[in-house]
Amino acid sequence: MSLEHEPTALAMAASDVRLGVGRRRTRLGRYAPLLVLIALIGAVFVLGLDRYATLDALRAHREALIGFVENSVVLAPLAFVALYIAMTSLSLPWASLLTIAGGFLFGTALATGLTVIGATIGAVIIYWVAGSALGGPLHERARRLLPPGRLERIEAGFRDNALAYMLALRLAPIFPFVAVNLVAAFLSVPLRPYVVGTALGIVPGTLVYALFGAGLGDVLARPDGDLSAALPPSLIAAFFGMALLAIIPVALRRFQRR
Repeated sequence: MSLEHEPTALAMAASDVRLGVGRRRTRLGRYAPLLVLIALIGAVFVLGLDRYATLDALRAHREALIGFVENSVVLAPLAFVALYIAMTSLSLPWASLLTIAGGFLFGTALATGLTVIGATIGAVIIYWVAGSALGGPLHERARRLLPPGRLERIEAGFRDNALAYMLALRLAPIFPFVAVNLVAAFLSVPLRPYVVGTALGIVPGTLVYALFGAGLGDVLARPDGDLSAALPPSLIAAFFGMALLAIIPVALRRFQRR
């Protein structure tokens, strides 16, 4: 190589190095939030914090919790919302229990409002983390696995009727909250219908669990109180009915197009 070409070659090599470093930093920045969430989830179980996620633990600490709520009328609701945000964004499986505890401590109406705020914010966090870290790879894998054009049709349906689909997914108890978050991120559901559909769609279920928690006072006050309770089948059927109502506008629109 001639001397006059040597600086050009060195400049090109330096440019390639900078490009490679930039790509690695971009990849690290994309996966860093996901790695942080995974580390925090592991810390919850390593520290044994899951032992507090039971109704028996709620009974054992009821007096201290009631005192905190009565003496901290502002801090207590904020702490509950922060805890719900953390639990939802970490995809921990104790949402129903926390909502029940909220109903017991704050009453049905306030607990429902606080839960909807915390769960919606937490859902947005996991939506953002999953979309930035996993959306691209999972999207390409699905494109290869599904028949040609199938993924595009699914995405088009969510784009055209995002709010109706989100309401249907949130209202139907068969679809886990965490799974809906990931599916919405994977399909790049617009943020606004995602937030509105989440906030509105979780109200009925939240109201039921908060109402149940508000009625636990007498049971928790008795050491031998029976904490075993289940939602009646009629209530589950009602949730499915609401999900079907949310899908009706979508079905009618598609029928009219034909």
